[in-house]
Amino acid sequence: MVVKSFEYRIPQITYLVKKKLWAQVLVGLFFGLILGIILGPEANLVPKESVQIITEWLSIPANLFLKIIQMIIIPLIFASIIRGLTSTGNMEQLRSIGIGATVYFIITTIIAMAIGILVATTIMPGNYIDSSLLFESFGIKEAENTVEQTDFTLSDIPQGIIGFIPSNPLQSMLSGEMLSIIVFALFIGVALISLPKKNSEPILELLDGVQNITMKVVSWAMRLAPFAAFGLMADITSKLGVSALVGLGVYMVTVVIGLFGVLIVYVIIIKFFTKRPLGSTLGILKDPMLLGFSTSSSAAVMPVSIKTAEEKLKVKPEVSQFVIPLGATINMNGTALYQVVAVFFLAQLFNIDLGFTTILLIALTALAASIGAPSAPGTGIVILSSILVTAGIPPVGIVLILGVDRILDMTRTMINVTGDLTACLFFDKTIKLQDVKNESKPKAS
Repeated sequence: MVVKSFEYRIPQITYLVKKKLWAQVLVGLFFGLILGIILGPEANLVPKESVQIITEWLSIPANLFLKIIQMIIIPLIFASIIRGLTSTGNMEQLRSIGIGATVYFIITTIIAMAIGILVATTIMPGNYIDSSLLFESFGIKEAENTVEQTDFTLSDIPQGIIGFIPSNPLQSMLSGEMLSIIVFALFIGVALISLPKKNSEPILELLDGVQNITMKVVSWAMRLAPFAAFGLMADITSKLGVSALVGLGVYMVTVVIGLFGVLIVYVIIIKFFTKRPLGSTLGILKDPMLLGFSTSSSAAVMPVSIKTAEEKLKVKPEVSQFVIPLGATINMNGTALYQVVAVFFLAQLFNIDLGFTTILLIALTALAASIGAPSAPGTGIVILSSILVTAGIPPVGIVLILGVDRILDMTRTMINVTGDLTACLFFDKTIKLQDVKNESKPKAS
């Protein structure tokens, strides 16, 4: 009976691996983990110099994948936001989505940071690690010289807000300033809505063509995703080794528990606010979630998220093409939670007491810093340095958690992607309710 059951499952597994991207990514991650262990320091089967060469070659698909996405992400974001805005058709609905999305993203980010503070102060991960051993293993001698400090304070926020409006949009595109690009696209989109249809139609047709072209390029890049996952996992495991991961295990578990708490918040929103069947909805979300996990880039997953929202979740294009690009830039709940937990972890490690005022300042700084953060791998660790300075924690602490940051980056990106799609479902439901109310109103005679 067991043999028959196993034989029955083989065709199913083969079908998944051939047809489903998430299954291919999982297979890539699994074999990458196995190869990483073989190449890693515990096995000691391959010389360190050879491991470096092998992992560099294995990382080629991942680097190609990210380069292709980075190549087309700016025209995709620009075209998607304008198409999303103009497809609403009226300024009232546009105002409703824009203001509502901003408020929604801020509230969910505050909830995520509150969860981060709760798990960090409950588990106290910094108390489980001997800081002297960590400093010795990383070869750190002078903390003040290890990481260059960034003088970021709350007084910089007003100037930063003004800086969101690009004085030179072309320069913003060349330097990859995503939030400035989004602001520019918002201005263009609102202007196009205000124009007569005959004047805006040619530009919209051009942007529609740009969007279709970029989506086609993305479909080519998706074929590299399983190989990218394989190479990245092999690279990470071979460099860190299993024992090194265990050393910071409590910290990693704390972050993952917090991210799971954020996921529960999304589940509640899906179940009780959007009124969708939970099992089938989460089943649809698994493709972009796993792709986010494997690439560590919300921007890289954005085209897949838009396609999933429109084709599988039946979200209106005016919602998906506006909320997802906006969310990929300012809806960084997983990143905000990670930053809060990391600050508390390092504060506990360095025996620094964080008072209420300091905690509030950390939360505000994390909220401000996460908005507009580039949705690319590794940016969370860059933002963290500014928050550490705000909390009075030696920035050298970044070096201590840098080794495991890639794995946590993968996990928090998966949560960020889930948050964007959850926001899509929420606002799609809101618009449908508004449409029902408008239809039920008696028409003036």
